[in-house]
Amino acid sequence: MKPYNVVIDFYTGDLRPGKKILRRVSDIKKMCYDEKAAEELIQNGDPLVYEAIYADVPEEEGQLGHCTTIIYPGKVGKEYFLTKGHYHAKTGTAEIYFCLCGQGRLIMESMDGDCEILEMFPSSASYIPPFWSHRTMNTGTEPLIFYCIFPAEAGHDYSTIEEKGYPKLIVEENGEVTIIDNPKRRNR
Repeated sequence: MKPYNVVIDFYTGDLRPGKKILRRVSDIKKMCYDEKAAEELIQNGDPLVYEAIYADVPEEEGQLGHCTTIIYPGKVGKEYFLTKGHYHAKTGTAEIYFCLCGQGRLIMESMDGDCEILEMFPSSASYIPPFWSHRTMNTGTEPLIFYCIFPAEAGHDYSTIEEKGYPKLIVEENGEVTIIDNPKRRNR
């Protein structure tokens, strides 16, 4: 592999050259607190929730994967649009999220059950330690755009989060961003 540049548009999240992955409400339905509200959104057009644009880097040790993620404003019921959330398949790997635009929250859970929630805002850089799962949600009215850097061999384990969920949810209550306990949380 030879050195190369990518170009990132800080205002749109576009990363070129890059491979785009789109996630709609139908892709995150099982992750949502209110699956009935998710089903209604799916039946009414299945809106785009987020997209990730990955730089072309081999998924092998020694390489640094990087991408932009764009989460659009919206809610499923009262829960803000969110990413699926995952552990890294290679759990001992960390990641950095650098927020370019918008407002959001990053929820993380360690394998020991500790839960942390960080605010994301332009110029914030969030460090996700090894052995922590992570999910991001857009709590604002414009797209939440962030740049991610991670070991290219890290991989994704979505199934653990799909099965048990997170201990906390980020919802809108009375016009405010609110953290609540997840009543659908399953222990593993």
